[in-house]
Formats: sequence, structure tokens, C-alpha cells
Amino acid sequence: MAQVVLENVYKSFLRHQSRQTSFVTAGALVPPIEEALTETPMTASMVNVLRRINLEVKDGEFMVLVGPSGCGKSTLLRLIAGLEQVTGGNIWVGDRQVNDLPPKQRDIAMVFQNYALYPHMTVYDNLAFGLRRTKTACSSATLQTLDAKAQNRSFAWTENLLVTFTRPLPKRLRYWSQQEREIDQRIRTVAQILQIEALLDRLPKQLSGGQKQRVALGRAMARNPQVFLMDEPLSNLDAKLRTETRAQIVNLQRKLGTTTIYVTHDQVEAMTMGDRIAVMNAGQIQQIAPPLELYNRPANRFVAEFIGSPQMNFLPVQVRAPLTIVHPQFRLTLPEIWETALSQYSGRSLTLGIRPEHLSFSVAAPKNIPVRVERVEALGNETQLVLNLIEPAAPSELTILRSRVEPDRRISLGEELWLAIATDKVHLFDPETGEAIAHH
Repeated sequence: MAQVVLENVYKSFLRHQSRQTSFVTAGALVPPIEEALTETPMTASMVNVLRRINLEVKDGEFMVLVGPSGCGKSTLLRLIAGLEQVTGGNIWVGDRQVNDLPPKQRDIAMVFQNYALYPHMTVYDNLAFGLRRTKTACSSATLQTLDAKAQNRSFAWTENLLVTFTRPLPKRLRYWSQQEREIDQRIRTVAQILQIEALLDRLPKQLSGGQKQRVALGRAMARNPQVFLMDEPLSNLDAKLRTETRAQIVNLQRKLGTTTIYVTHDQVEAMTMGDRIAVMNAGQIQQIAPPLELYNRPANRFVAEFIGSPQMNFLPVQVRAPLTIVHPQFRLTLPEIWETALSQYSGRSLTLGIRPEHLSFSVAAPKNIPVRVERVEALGNETQLVLNLIEPAAPSELTILRSRVEPDRRISLGEELWLAIATDKVHLFDPETGEAIAHH
């Protein structure tokens, strides 16, 4: 097991150039992006995919990378795996800098979104394929024996031939080298952990989506790597199976203690699986924190909007010192903990953020928000409301809010209501930078 550290990592591509050849010339890497911008005449055609990525994944940690499609999550994972070359910066796995190491020497196993199983091989052979090529499953004593046998090329060639040609035969008729015995033991152990012993003789086409996903996990586990990389492995599963498999992956990672980096665009997966979450947008990390810290103390408006379902509501407000915020439809007094933070924003515009669950039904009052019900979404365990402000400041200003209510509360379309804001749950953001304003 090992920690993974990314130091000021950049990744850029040349526009209209394939990913495989971009920024690599005769095995040399292009310098960091700031240098490239001043030294290369092709700056107009450069596409910056990742910028200033600094990330430390602790030994044994389950780190989740989450963000919208196209934000650079999978590219970052491919850089760690060695499937892409870095443009600038350093990547460390344990105490080794792996920038120039090929994927097979990084001691990393990756689970892909499409599982990448060999269709002509059985589950057993899919699990064994990587072990046979790398001898990962062999003990040190076996490796010494293999090295000694390798000196006698005739014997080694004959033994490999016997192993290969007798592999399709029943187990009792096969020729078992010491390496094959240890590989078999490793596969049986992994299959028992993942409960796929009954599937070992099947082909991938005979498996369900959940079974294929477990086989892909097993192939990664069998190598006993220092780091697991998982690129949206649950995206092809239905909702029920995804929930079940999500719990299996978390329990398995805790049992093995292997450092894991998991990529997803589903913030529910991120919140329920990760020890910590790195939220990404436009090729940069916006915030790294435990799930509840992201939810309760987002660093900026993007994180606040992305984390949480339904997403946070936002309203433009004016600050009037020391604690009053004003909107055309309501006036609100914040708790005293905001006094110091708001003192420098008196008379300025800010963005108020409030989550749907922190809006509640109330009576007509200057501090409450008048709304009209536009849509009712009954989910069984709760009802979500889509609301519009009554009498917006201008006809073109249509502010949509979301709120949650108890499932037995009957709400009609077009009904006019008053909503109270939980003042201790308010978030404020700078409308120019999007950064959150912290209170003390």
C-alpha cells in the first residue's frame, strides 16, 4: 500500500492532434504550461485539460474525484496509471516518482468503465491473465526457482508449453508448475471474497452487468497492487444493483486497506463512498474535504451547487451592516457570527445560498419569501417542490427555488405560500469570484 501525491500537475493537448501523440517528441515531455506558452509558437492551438493539480491521497484512503463530464477526472486517473504523459509536474506512488515509468511498473491496477474483459477467455483466465504475464502472484522462493529454470531455456520452454497445452484439460489432468499453483490459489481466494466461484468457467457474454463488474474488480485485486484506480465502474449498472455494488466496493476497500482513487460524476456515489472528496471543474480542483464538510462548508458557489440533490437555491441580496441582508421580496437578519464577515461588504451585493431542506412553510412576514408552486414531484419518502418568486423585481427576472416537504403534506399547483429561511444555515458567496464568505 502507498500514498499517491500529485505535485503541480498539468496536462495539455494540441488542438486537432490525437491524445496519443500530443506533447511527446522523441520521448521528451513538453515543459510546464507556463513555459510552453512563452516558448512554443503553437500556443494558439493548445488545450489546457488539467491545471495546477495538487493532491495527496493518504495510504489506505478512499479518495473520490467528482465533477461534471469533461472536467478532467478520467484524464487525471490516466495520468496516474501511466496511460497519458504529464505535460508538467510530478506524480509519486509511495516513495517512487513514476512520471517516466510505464504502466506495468507502477504497481497500479485500474478498473475501467466498460470492464475491459477478454471476451474469448473464461472468468478464470481473465483473472489470471495479468498474473501470468507479470508473475505478480509468485512468492520470492518461486521467483528464485523460476530464475534458475530460466537459465535452462530448454526446460523453461518445455514447462511453459506443457502448462499452455494442458490448460483446457480437467484440473486433474493439467500440468501444474509452481507458478500456476500460486496463481490458482490467488484466484480462488479473490473469487471467494467476491463470491464469484461459480462463475470461473463462464465467458463474459454469459455474465450479467454486476457479475462483469465483480470480475473486473477481481482482476485488479488479484494483482495485489499498491493502488486501485476506478473509472466510473458502476455507470453501466441499474439503480438497485449500483446501490448494492457501491456498498460492496466500500466494504472490500476497507477490508483490503488498499489506497483507492475512484472517479464518478454522481455526487451521491461520492458522498456515500469517499473518505475524502476532490471536487473538480474545468481542469482544476475546487475543494478537497470529507463529504459532510463539502456539504456544510462549500468553498465556492460551484461546490455548493454541485454537491447536494436537489441543488442549493441562490438569490441576489444587498448587505446592510451590521447583519441585515435585503432582497426585493424579503429582509433577513443573520446571526451575530456573521457580523465580522459582513462588515467589509456593507452596501455591496452578495449571493445568498440556501439548501431546499432549510426552507420551511411559514406565515406572511417581511423576513419570509412569497412563492408560487410550479411543479410537485412526489417521490414517496418526500415531496419536492419547484417554486417561483411572486412579483419578481422585473418581468424578465424569474427566480426558481426548490424545497422539500413531508410526503403527507398536500400541495396544489399554483398554490401561493410563504417560506421561512433557516438563518443558521445560510451561505453567502461573492458574486464576482464565486468564493464563499466564511463566518467565525
